[in-house]
Amino acid sequence: MSVRTPDPDPDWTPGPENIQPPNQNQGWLSDVELADIRRRLPILYIEAVPVRVDGLGQVVELGVLLRARPTGEMTRTLVSGRVLYGETLRDALFRHLEKDLGPMAFPQLPASPVPFSVAEYFPLPGITAFTDERQHAVSLAYVVPVTGTCDPRQDALEITWMTPLEAASEAVSAEMEGGRGSLLRMALASVGQLR
Repeated sequence: MSVRTPDPDPDWTPGPENIQPPNQNQGWLSDVELADIRRRLPILYIEAVPVRVDGLGQVVELGVLLRARPTGEMTRTLVSGRVLYGETLRDALFRHLEKDLGPMAFPQLPASPVPFSVAEYFPLPGITAFTDERQHAVSLAYVVPVTGTCDPRQDALEITWMTPLEAASEAVSAEMEGGRGSLLRMALASVGQLR
């Protein structure tokens, strides 16, 4: 199962012929460059589990994205994306949360975000619990409270909010791509919600 990439170049705006100009952003890779690098190096990603908390800071809901794969299969996934060259992890987290959940999600990022887990994705199944058939990737995974309205964008069709008990179910894990059901359960454990 693939981590959603490539992301659209944030500096590109459609021109009169709707042709993307040469990349001017040095932190961005073309599709050809990305494919070449994926064959040689692990790529760094962030993943985020958006949560809603009560007045005491206890997680009451988790958000999981629904998306359609190119094959037409419907799967569930988390907010995720590459960290760009020269970009801080905090900035990458914010960018991908806004990209996937919309500008009104209002993520509450701490001054110094600390991941609850590091997930290592391999193209071959069985090495770890996580797979991505295109590449070897290392992902720093975070739990991030959001306080605003989430309106999924990019390739996400919707965000489904579920209780911790629902999110920990085998049914939800089975719908998650690339082993992310295990990552979701780790997120629940990190906030004391895996019972």
